[in-house]
Amino acid sequence: MTNLLKVGLVQQANTPDKSSNIDKSLKGIADCAAQGAQLVVLQELHCGIYFCQAEDTNMFDLAEPIPGPETEVFAAAARRYGIVLVTSLFEKRAPGIYHNTAVVFDKDGSMAGKYRKMHIPDDPAYYEKFYFTPGDLGFEPIQTSVGKLGVLVCWDQWYPEAARLMALAGAELLIYPTAIGWESTDPQAEKERQHGAWFTVQRGHAVANGLPVVTVNRTGHEPDWSGVTGGIQFWGQSFVAGPQGEVLYLAPPDQELNTVVEIDLKRSEDVRRIWPFLRDRRIDYYGDLTRRYRD
Repeated sequence: MTNLLKVGLVQQANTPDKSSNIDKSLKGIADCAAQGAQLVVLQELHCGIYFCQAEDTNMFDLAEPIPGPETEVFAAAARRYGIVLVTSLFEKRAPGIYHNTAVVFDKDGSMAGKYRKMHIPDDPAYYEKFYFTPGDLGFEPIQTSVGKLGVLVCWDQWYPEAARLMALAGAELLIYPTAIGWESTDPQAEKERQHGAWFTVQRGHAVANGLPVVTVNRTGHEPDWSGVTGGIQFWGQSFVAGPQGEVLYLAPPDQELNTVVEIDLKRSEDVRRIWPFLRDRRIDYYGDLTRRYRD
């Protein structure tokens, strides 16, 4: 494995036209591959709208089995361009059991592995608990031809435990397909606080674990078809941070783009030698982390 890894980010806006969304993702993959990407990361639920803005049983019709038609399309893209590809799909596992699942394809089109979103939010305009069964595959990195990928999904990015467990299992890169934005009634000051917290906590995961972080978020406005809210303005700003939290790339908030960022994976070893946080962990005193709360 080379130390220098070229990572493609596909930041896109989505519509209710599923085939159009998939075509846009495929064009983004092709564009990144043309720029020399070895690994391409797509945003959360890139095949459709962010349907979790309201609770609607008809939205379950968007889900597909894994493997299934969507995985065939993206496996073919990975094979065609000779890249490792991180996708984010709405998985129909069984009647009444659906997951928010990241599927990783290796450069030969084979399925390298999958990760089912573990932390499921239930906030206004983000009613994911209605749709998604919590993941049951744990925090296991996925081995690929470009390295061991710690793939997590959106709401997982707020949890230091998830990033740490991926790092402890040998992940060389933390990857977060994401769909997050502002609900229309939030005042500007609150919007700035929300984005600042999101940006900061993930850079913190990079620092605490000495690993690069790749986050790919969607952009554009998506209306709330139920009419309860004014919809979500997704804030884009996909980014890549190095193992000391340094910002290697930051996308604009309101622009679709396909870009490639080079990451030096060797820097993780260099940084961990000067900041040996894993060495100094007091694992003999961390048992209470498995409790809900220390009363």
